[in-house]
Amino acid sequence: MRNKYWFWMLLFAFQFSFSQLKGVVKDSISGQPIPYVNIWVENENIGTTSELDGTFTINATSDKVLVFSALGFASKKIKADKIESVVLKNEAIALHEVIIAPPKHDSEIVIGNYNKGSINHYFACGTSPFIVAKFFPFTKEMEQHSFLKSLLVLTKAEKENAKFVLRFFEVNPDGSPGNDLTAQNIVVPIKKGKKNTSIDLESYKIKVPTNGFFVAVEWLIIEDNRYEYQFTKVNEGSKKFDGIGFDPRVGIIPSEETSTWEYYKGKWRNNNFKNSQTESARYKDKYLELAMKLTLTN
Repeated sequence: MRNKYWFWMLLFAFQFSFSQLKGVVKDSISGQPIPYVNIWVENENIGTTSELDGTFTINATSDKVLVFSALGFASKKIKADKIESVVLKNEAIALHEVIIAPPKHDSEIVIGNYNKGSINHYFACGTSPFIVAKFFPFTKEMEQHSFLKSLLVLTKAEKENAKFVLRFFEVNPDGSPGNDLTAQNIVVPIKKGKKNTSIDLESYKIKVPTNGFFVAVEWLIIEDNRYEYQFTKVNEGSKKFDGIGFDPRVGIIPSEETSTWEYYKGKWRNNNFKNSQTESARYKDKYLELAMKLTLTN
């Protein structure tokens, strides 16, 4: 009898600790579904992303609080037991830089560079939404070339139709990423394999702030990005284990200085530790930053 009691207690605890919750995210004005909303369990590294039809599934207990975040909408916190239909309100983004005239395009500069063939390290996303941002300081050259024209970033994908969201941020007083520099959602399609992914930015008319800015990659936990792989564990010999990842991986270059911030558990943190867990002499004991090349115009 005692064993039966503990069996039911353990079964109850298991059900309480793990449940798959489903819902849909909609626009408060139009009632239309909102795709690519990143969703986190508050203060935990558990999350997902809404699909093209606004639907999502997340593993969480009903007592948890979920955080919903999407460009152009006010972030929202809601108890997990009330997520069948989540409504987000449109939010106007206050852009501090006023664009008085369009860019002239008669002169341009390039900032940052990388060699595709020499890169074999990548930032990658697990099973929760993830954002990595690279800081670009304002330089004297930018005074005459302050509009973003294009971006080149190294990506590696298992899926043909993968995608990520490209973000641009101002700089907060503490050096962390601040407000968005554009109100438009820039969803970037990725080709399968190791590629230089080029993004045309002219139509967004983004003017860089005089105290620098961040360029960020935001991963999406959606079916189009999902892939399966096998891996071995340390001290487990040749035994294979199944894993799940989400495209794309984004190339990393080594650096003597840190310029990288990560959005983790709903907060920004400076990636200020050196990479010691590698056998590569080029990357060992170096800071890691996104492999990006920016073109700016006047």
